[in-house]
Amino acid sequence: MPVLLNISQLATCPPGNPQHDAGLIEDAAVVWQDNTLCWAGPQVELPAEYAKEPVVDCGHRLVIPGLIDCHTHLCFGGWRGDEFQWRIEGASYQEIAAGGGGIASTVAATRAASASELQEKAGKALDAMLTLGVTTVECKSGYGLDYDSEIKLLQVYRELDQAHAIDLVPTFLGAHIVPPEYRNRRDDYMDLLCDELIPVIAQQQLARFCDVFVEEGAYTIEEARTILETAIAHGLGAKVHADQLSDGGGATLAAEVGAVSAEHLEYISDKGIDALAASGTVAVSLPLASLYLAEPYLPAGKLLAAGVPVAVATDFNPGSAPSYHLPLAMTLACLNQGMTPQQVINGATTVAARAISQEQRVGSLQAGYEADLAVIDAPTLNQWLYHFVPNACVKVLKGGHWV
Repeated sequence: MPVLLNISQLATCPPGNPQHDAGLIEDAAVVWQDNTLCWAGPQVELPAEYAKEPVVDCGHRLVIPGLIDCHTHLCFGGWRGDEFQWRIEGASYQEIAAGGGGIASTVAATRAASASELQEKAGKALDAMLTLGVTTVECKSGYGLDYDSEIKLLQVYRELDQAHAIDLVPTFLGAHIVPPEYRNRRDDYMDLLCDELIPVIAQQQLARFCDVFVEEGAYTIEEARTILETAIAHGLGAKVHADQLSDGGGATLAAEVGAVSAEHLEYISDKGIDALAASGTVAVSLPLASLYLAEPYLPAGKLLAAGVPVAVATDFNPGSAPSYHLPLAMTLACLNQGMTPQQVINGATTVAARAISQEQRVGSLQAGYEADLAVIDAPTLNQWLYHFVPNACVKVLKGGHWV
């Protein structure tokens, strides 16, 4: 039963706290047995029963829950570096897509890649994410967009979840865009999604959620409602890519169907904010996408003031957010969304866990939770997020084991 001592500051991130309160404890200690936390609190209050247990010296550093990246597109073929220059030269996201780039180009590369190639590439990304302190990752499909390729991506996630230390939470995003071969027969692709893919994915438990991209050039509100209602009827949770490039009503739809999360929300309306507040749906902020696309940042202040919980994630994908660096996204959320460090650490832990329906298992450092934590080479949370370095994480505990 190891005891982690000499913690300068401990962020416990209790699930019931207001988002501005990360449950910070100075001069703290943590105890775990096997894969479960037994105790966390001030070191001077360490119960006598743990006095003779083996000690791990934290070196007077910050300790946080294992980070949760609750929005990624982890598995894809190829990259899209050329688009980086096109965007710098003034091309919009929509113009790049209309010219044959964007999601469609990644779909072609992903379809051409073997499952083993995709698994190796995604596994390397997970290795790097783990060194940053990330211990749980939501991972979307959506770059296959045909029956065989979507199943291939979700099966890769199943293999990686079994093989890698990081826990994966798979999401079916067959409704990312309408693939080129179905452009003039959208109803046929809707039938493929609702009548074939969703039932099989649910029956084989290949995904826990279904996501839809609601946007001009992607899916309408009516199409998204049909897809999500079908997914819910088959036992999948709902997520929505909402209001990323325009106010398309995606947030309101997410609230209507009881989605666990609405993601992006750069252009969310006041009506959408009120709807999310009433439904309890988590808003997922993706500041790296705003950075790369030069789009507005999610209005975190308005959402939080309305009572909407705000998670922070990377949106790791080959086009609009080609980085899995969650700590960088967290610092950007502070600088560009006006979130405090305590709001941000909650957003990347307990609120992120809520966005994947795991808030009673991971994302907090208190008795009964999984023993997932990261040791950060900084004395305080404020210092860590203020003084950005390539990687301040020095140790990661996952499921009670140093990994």
